[in-house]
Amino acid sequence: MKHRNGFNPLSRNASHRRAMHRNMVTSLFKYERVTTTQPKALEVRRTAEKLITRAKVDSVHNRRQVARFVQDEAVLAKLFTEIGPRMKDRAGGYTRVLKLGFREGDAAEVAILELVDYKLETEEKSEKKPKKEAVKGDKAEAKKASDGKKPAAKKPAAKKEKAASGAEE
Repeated sequence: MKHRNGFNPLSRNASHRRAMHRNMVTSLFKYERVTTTQPKALEVRRTAEKLITRAKVDSVHNRRQVARFVQDEAVLAKLFTEIGPRMKDRAGGYTRVLKLGFREGDAAEVAILELVDYKLETEEKSEKKPKKEAVKGDKAEAKKASDGKKPAAKKPAAKKEKAASGAEE
């Protein structure tokens, strides 16, 4: 039972636990998605949600309080300029924990900790594909405009094939 226990110490001493929280929170804000063990994800989520709540109001005091945990200035700026305003209308629950199963080596429960409005990169890649198809269409039109002539690079290949077939006989 967990009566009167405020947090999970994760079998670490205080300095190691604090450093781990800082590093994982910074990575979460930098990449917006982190894969870790489930107990770590549940503990880091508590810290991350408190920091996002602070980041919703951009003030000097809030920046200094958050800077105690997030020591990378670029990530701190991203938190206050991008992540905080995105979560402005949300009253809490800024992160989610998705269970992945068990790790192969030590059978630890693995989970993904991500921001709620995180979008996969595959959606962006699918949007870029039509641009590449348009470029391919331009190349096809250029070949048609060349009066049906084959490129010079393919002619020597054809000669080599004839020479090779002649050598085989």
